[in-house]
Amino acid sequence: MSQGPYYIGVDVGTGSVRAGLVKPDGTIVASFTEETTTWRDPENHRIFEQSTNNIWDGMCKCIKACLKEAKVSPSEVKGLGFDATCSLAVSDMNGQPVVVTKGEQLGQNGDRNIILWADHRAEKEAELINSTGSVVLDYVGGTMSLEMEIPKTLWLKNHMKPELFKRCQFFDLPDFLTYRATGYNRRSCCSVACKCSYVPTKNGWQPDFFQKIGLGEFVENKFAQLGQEEVLTAGMPIGNGLSKQAAQETGLLEGTPVGSGVIDAYAGWLGTVAAKYKVNGKLADEVPSLDESRHRLAAVAGTSTCHIVASPEGVFVNGVWGPYKDVVFPGWWMNEGGQSSTGQLIDFMITTHPAYAILKELAQERKTDIHRVLADELERLRKEQNVESLTELTKDLHFYPDLHGNRSPLADPRMTGSIVGLHLDSTLHDLARKFNVTLEAIALQTRHIVDQMNAKGHSIRSIYMSGGQAKNAPLMQLFANTCNMPVVLPQSSGAAVVLGAAMLGRFAAESHANTTKLATEHRGNALWDIMVEMTPPGTMVVPAASAREKKLLEAKYKRFLESIDIQRRWRKEMEEASQ
Repeated sequence: MSQGPYYIGVDVGTGSVRAGLVKPDGTIVASFTEETTTWRDPENHRIFEQSTNNIWDGMCKCIKACLKEAKVSPSEVKGLGFDATCSLAVSDMNGQPVVVTKGEQLGQNGDRNIILWADHRAEKEAELINSTGSVVLDYVGGTMSLEMEIPKTLWLKNHMKPELFKRCQFFDLPDFLTYRATGYNRRSCCSVACKCSYVPTKNGWQPDFFQKIGLGEFVENKFAQLGQEEVLTAGMPIGNGLSKQAAQETGLLEGTPVGSGVIDAYAGWLGTVAAKYKVNGKLADEVPSLDESRHRLAAVAGTSTCHIVASPEGVFVNGVWGPYKDVVFPGWWMNEGGQSSTGQLIDFMITTHPAYAILKELAQERKTDIHRVLADELERLRKEQNVESLTELTKDLHFYPDLHGNRSPLADPRMTGSIVGLHLDSTLHDLARKFNVTLEAIALQTRHIVDQMNAKGHSIRSIYMSGGQAKNAPLMQLFANTCNMPVVLPQSSGAAVVLGAAMLGRFAAESHANTTKLATEHRGNALWDIMVEMTPPGTMVVPAASAREKKLLEAKYKRFLESIDIQRRWRKEMEEASQ
């Protein structure tokens, strides 16, 4: 393998950790993935827990495997960056993990020390927070999600012995990883502003808010448990780089620069929105500018989906998180919409259907995957019924997709799923139709989020995808048709977040050599230039619905919005009847 420089990006997803060894042009020369463990409570579906030790060990295996596979010397790795899910990691003041599982071990040192983002145990705590009217709510779309870190921290306060709670540190997971890597307790603006109620435009932590919700000890100890040092924008170098211990564990050199981390969705934004794109195989000539980023929505789609857009001014959108200032570029703002369950929803709708066993058998017989079988079945049904599109095929089947609550733009964790148009049918035909309307519902909800963002002042003109769903061609065409805007697919659907993390490592490395890049007025353009250089060109999917399908999709969207109103009205009526 040729000499470096190389950069390593580490992505910690919901069920795995992945490391990629990346060249300055964005080429990933080696990549390895290790599955991670998630603990569930068999008696409480809301519980999801993980372990920082398990994640760190998997990460170290992946980094060493990348170096070995590519035959690259550790000295050629010039920078390291992290992204991770927005999960709450808890340690004591020495960095040792603290158990977050309800019961006798809660608050003791032990392995299960992460409350995963998907964990919904803190519903009552979120309701309390949302009743305060605090200024922090203005910067999370008006309603704080129970998936954020402060409701979960408050849950721990309410269930943990006071003397044990007092000795804890609370991290958004990306910040724990940079702390573990460097020994320096520095928090990223991305983590604390997006998930921990830190408001950059209001002098940071809000003492009145924490006192009002029952976390007054944070104010008394000057927020030492949440991070009291200066927060860092994306990619800023942390401390003296890799510590001696972390270097030994990762196989890298002590002192290797480490960039301030970001939440995984923001790494997906970093790794996609600066891309040039191909139309009909031809690469567009225009080099995207930093200003162009405000017209490009990044949709980072995995178990859930996050929708991120930048803007030079703060845009307040009800039910959409943010606006967050300085979380990536100094002076720029970010908004983040989201769907709590998308990839997870597709899997659930397929695997719980009575015809799932038949579907698996057919996939094995045909030596293909289940999604290909379903696509073939849908096309066969379309031709058999002599209809123009799959939208027309399933025009009388309507699905509302919030089986795990609504993150955006309703910010209502009590929303549930619904389906109208059922028949006494358990065949593969029925499974295929339900698969199609599941994709349709995800696309309709994406439009709902985009519409709300643009109505409040954003100017989104295209969607830049990353994550596994980008490989789902019918879904991507549905996005383009439903939202009536082009969708740009990455060169590698799963590489964007790793690439974004590696960009942070490169920025940290180059900042050591050129401190001018650290100046506030230069930092944004310097990071954007790295993004442009390292992002491979994408492929554009343009809207292609016929006039007939457009009309059907518009009718479906009206039914989608109507189903929200009906569900909320029914809920209210049933609550009144039960009093």
